[in-house]
Parts: sequence; C-alpha cells; structure tokens
Amino acid sequence: MAFIDLLKKGNKSSGIAAAGNAFLAVIKGIAAFVSGSGTMLATTLHSVADATNQAFVFFGSALAEKEPTKRFPAGFGRVVNLFVLIAVVVVSIMAYETILKGWELIQHPKASTNLWLNISILAIAVIIDGFVLIKAMKEIIKETRAETTSGGLVSTVLKNVSLAAPPTRLVFYEDIIATFGALLALITVVLSHSTGFYLLDGIGTLLIGLLLIGIALKIGYENTIGLIGVAAPKTVEDRIAGLILSQLHVVDINKMRILQEGRKYHVESYIELEKGLTLAEADDIKFQVRDQVVADPDVDDVTLGIIESDDKQSWEISNKDEE
Repeated sequence: MAFIDLLKKGNKSSGIAAAGNAFLAVIKGIAAFVSGSGTMLATTLHSVADATNQAFVFFGSALAEKEPTKRFPAGFGRVVNLFVLIAVVVVSIMAYETILKGWELIQHPKASTNLWLNISILAIAVIIDGFVLIKAMKEIIKETRAETTSGGLVSTVLKNVSLAAPPTRLVFYEDIIATFGALLALITVVLSHSTGFYLLDGIGTLLIGLLLIGIALKIGYENTIGLIGVAAPKTVEDRIAGLILSQLHVVDINKMRILQEGRKYHVESYIELEKGLTLAEADDIKFQVRDQVVADPDVDDVTLGIIESDDKQSWEISNKDEE
C-alpha cells in the first residue's frame, strides 16, 4: 500500500508518456516487420526507447518523493536525476542502432511495402505523440507557475522549460523529437513511394538517429549538473528572496544559498532583522519566516540564521546579478 501511495506521487507526464509510447512501439513494430520500412523501424526503436525511459523516470520520480531518513537526511530528490541519466544511456543505444540502420539503407536502398499501413500507423503516432507533448507543455506551465504570454503556449513553455522538474523536461524534449520523427517518417515513406527515390527512407532514418543523439546530449548534461548539485535559477531565487523580505521586521538578506535537489529546493540563509528586538522576538520572527518559505510547494527545507542589521543593503531582488 505504501508503494502504491508512492507511485501516485510520480511524475504524471512521464507516466502518460510511458503508456503512450509502449502502445506506439507495438503497432509501429508490427508495421515495420510487415512493410520492411527502415524509417518505420527507426521510429519503432525511438518509441521503445521512449517507453523504457519514461517508465524508468516515472519510478525514479516516485522514489524521489520518499521522506528523508536518518541515513539520508537530505532526502532522495537527486534519485530522479540518476534515473534520467539511465534513460539517456538507453536513448544513446537506440540512436546508435538507428544511425546504423539509416546508413545501411542509404548504401542499399530498397522499397517498402504496405504503404497505407505505414501511413495509418504513423498518423496515429503523430496524434498520440502530439497529445503527450501538449500534456507535457501544460505540466511545465503548472510546475513553473508561469502565465501564458501574448506569444502563446509554445513561447511561454520555451521560456520556462528550464525551471520544470527533470522528468517533465525529459518528456518535453523527447516528445518534440518523437512527434517530429513520426512526421518525418510519414513524409519520407510517402515521398519514397511516390517518387521511387528510396534513398529517402535511409535519410529519414539517419536524421531520426541524429536527433536522438542531440536530445541525449542535452538531457545528459542537464541531469549531470543536477546530480552534482546546482544552484536554483534566478527566478526561483528572486521568488524566495521576495518571500523573506516581505516579512515584518526583516530588513535585508545577508547571505542566501538555494540548492536544487531533483525538483525541490533547499534554502540556507542569514537574514538581517531590525535593531532593538529581543532574542525571543527575533527567534519568533525567524520561525515565521521559515514557515512562510517552507510553505512554498517547491521548497523542501529551510535553514535560517538571524543577525542584527548592519545598515547596509546587501540584497536587491531586481538588480542582483547571477553569480
């Protein structure tokens, strides 16, 4: 029962993506076997990789929600980065196999059969991958608490995707490639059949493999720095600083460090209070500030120290440069 409750906390985007890609992998695999299309085989391998990845990441995101223990007092937040890195290895292997298949088809082009079967399945793939992509985009908006700008949903997502949870970013990037790859496969299947230029099948397969390599490198880099431990983005830092400075009797932030752990943040800060407060009053204010900051859904824990104001403004939210 505890395991089921933990799974319910897993990343919804990766769970939906895993189910969708598993279904696509089956129907694409059947079409690739029947038709002999290299591009269809490439996009099948892509769906297999995506389904495996998202299942890994879903379980990793659920495990990351475990409460801290005596042995692991900082919690399990970075576990999700580790699972995403395992997923990157799977993507890289699939990319290598896809590139090999594409190169083979370029050297030895051949016609594929069952055109309408390929077209039907690839059209279904575009619809399902597109649906998962839209869900991931909406999840990014929700996680980052961003408001859709005049540029629309896509523009807002591109501006805020770096602030989303690692699993959601993985789903977003992978499904951009999955949707584009399925669309590319559809175009190359139709063109190679209608023109007789069967080399297009190999070119399309090779391009999908190269796209997979690109996404593996990007996701791998982001999660490697996340596994090491990375500072919170400037927007998150400003939001937390705003919460602290909005509290009564808090006049400045002397120092603050915000470390990202998975999709959560650990806040450590020294805050400056008005002069003349008693120790008891200062202590009460510290606990009020801590409770206010830890109430933020993205913050996992807060460690605060208090000092008397030095009459020098050290922290400016709008003007503070990123280090």
